[in-house]
This record gives sequence, C-alpha cells and structure tokens, in this order.
Amino acid sequence: MSKVIVVGSINYDILSTMRRAPRAGETVNGDTVQLMPGGKGLNQAVAAAQQGLEVHFVGRVGQDMFGDRILSFFKDKGIAATHVGRSPDEATGSALILVEATGENRIVVIPAANRQIVPADADGLPIRAGDLLVSQFEVPRDTIATLFARARAAGARTLLNAAPALDDAPPGLWADTDILVVNETELGHFAGVELAGDATEAAIADAARRLFRRAGQTVIATLGVRGALAVTADAHVLVPGRKVAAIDTTGAGDCFVGSLAARLAAGDDMRDALRYANVAASIACTRIGTGTAMPTATEVLAAM
Repeated sequence: MSKVIVVGSINYDILSTMRRAPRAGETVNGDTVQLMPGGKGLNQAVAAAQQGLEVHFVGRVGQDMFGDRILSFFKDKGIAATHVGRSPDEATGSALILVEATGENRIVVIPAANRQIVPADADGLPIRAGDLLVSQFEVPRDTIATLFARARAAGARTLLNAAPALDDAPPGLWADTDILVVNETELGHFAGVELAGDATEAAIADAARRLFRRAGQTVIATLGVRGALAVTADAHVLVPGRKVAAIDTTGAGDCFVGSLAARLAAGDDMRDALRYANVAASIACTRIGTGTAMPTATEVLAAM
C-alpha cells in the first residue's frame, strides 16, 4: 500500500477553554488548560496514521523536553520519525490556543524550530510512485517546493494545505501541487475575490479555478458544515458535511486533510475520500484538543 509522507510543523500546544476569550486589556477566568502535541503537520500526520496508513514525518523539534515528548508521541502513534531532526539553537514550536464555549478558537503560533526545516531533512526517505506527500504553510515554502518537485518526479502525488494564507510561495510550488486544500477565507485570499459566507457552489468553483496552474489539478474548498467542494477544470462536486454539537474546532481542518490523504493513498476515489474526511473532521470537532483529538478508522466507519 502507498504511504503518506508529511513535511510539516510540530508544536507543543497550550490549550485553554473558557466561556469567552478576553478583549484587549481584559482578564477572564478560564475553565481548563491542557498541554498536548499539535501543529498542522503533526495533526495531519496523526489523522492519517489513525486510519491505518503508513505515515512518515519530515520536520524539526528542539533539544528540549517538548521535543522528547513529541518523539515519544510519534512512536506511540506508529508514525515513522527518523526524519524529524533536532535543532540545537531553536526550541520546539509552540501554540497558545483559546477555545470559547461556542467552539470557536483564537491561536498564536511560535514557529521556532519549524522555521529551520530544509530539503536535506528528507534525504534518504524513499518517495515512490503512488505515495502522497502532504504539507502546509507553517514550514518554509521553498522547502515544500523542492520536495514537491522531487515527489512528482518520482511519480508520487502532492497535497498542499495552503494555510495560513501566506504570499511567499514560489510559483513552482503551485504548479507542482496536485491537490490544493483551502478554506473559504484562504480561497478568497489566493483567488483575489470576495466570497460571502453563503457563496454559491458556482461562485466558489469559479474562484477555485483561478488557482489552477496546469492541467489535472484539483482544488478542494472546505466549507464547514456545508461540507467540501472538489473542483476540477470541467466539473465540481459538493460532498455534504455532517452536523455535530461542536465543542472545539481547532484541529478539524487538519483532521480533514490527514484523513483525506490517508484514503486517497489507500486507493479511494475523490468523492469517497471526501465523504470519509468530512465524517472524521466532524468527530474531531466533538473533542477538546488537537493532535490528541483525531479519530480512529473504527470510529469514522461507525459514524458513517
């Protein structure tokens, strides 16, 4: 079976729940606080591994106790971490996450060691035809571009989650992306259009097609409870979401990406993979946490 390779960010998250987040200059009481593994890359890798796929990770942590805990966490989850380096002069990345009672969140990320990921960190990791290489914009974009080009040359597929919406990606990266995943805000940013919250499928598809750089690309727009819209050059398909009582949406997008990557690597067609990823993400929304909130394949199949 093909494997999933994640080139991505690793953070140690400090997550606090509260009735509402403080305004500028205000202090509020929180309800709970947790320390847990996170970062978009780590979350996506865990989501993929929870579906039973072979997952390899390329990234960096610091020479600190948080780096030790991350490596132990990868081992527990069955994620191959032989290409996770340890930066001698940077701490492990971290994130401060405030989750309100509505499930909405506010996040501050400190990249630290994630800024030092370079293409050589993946040296010796075999990338084969059929593999799926996944990345996000929380690591250096030049590094992603180099590794995506290497993956496509080997016959592997590439999946880019262009989040956060940064504008410093090399042009070649967009061309070497087979599957691009963005939310509505990111889609509007990169397409240079205003998308209302109730934008039609046609309007979203038109915006998505502005991001194509070559034939054969797919753009997937995640639309929250509306589901996900997959857009190709000549068609688009909406796969409805699954409504749940959300308590924390922090890692839902990462759960979607990782689960989607896992099912595509396992051989599912796009519609089936989207349906699966929507259900997985809906389950993650019902749990507090990031890397620790990703559902197993058994849980997703039971919910389907």
